[in-house]
Amino acid sequence: MSMLSSLDVAASGMSAERVRVDIASSNLANAETTRGPDGKPYARLDPVFSTVEHEDGSLGVAVSSIVKDTETRSVYMPDHPDADGNGFVQLPNVNPVHEVVNLMSAQRSYEANATAFETSKTLIQRALDIVR
Repeated sequence: MSMLSSLDVAASGMSAERVRVDIASSNLANAETTRGPDGKPYARLDPVFSTVEHEDGSLGVAVSSIVKDTETRSVYMPDHPDADGNGFVQLPNVNPVHEVVNLMSAQRSYEANATAFETSKTLIQRALDIVR
């Protein structure tokens, strides 16, 4: 394992959490979207993280896939243009509270990885200073 592997690990974590934030933000923005380009309600997205091995043998994290949740919930809104004959509208299976908690968790994880990155960078810099 090289001295720089800790930087790779922290950077991969920050990258994965950025994707998680983007997806949760998209879910929140489309929580009430009843009709997308395909004519169906928005499908909630969830990132799937997996472990990846870097070239030096260290482990990191990556988004291996993004899963669509095609479930919908029926809400009675008879005046809505997308209401069916019984007055129900199909809305995405997005829970705003769940998405905000996801955003907060991703933010904390991103901050932890950023701190680890900065700490590793400082340690490497100090090691280089000692060598000089």
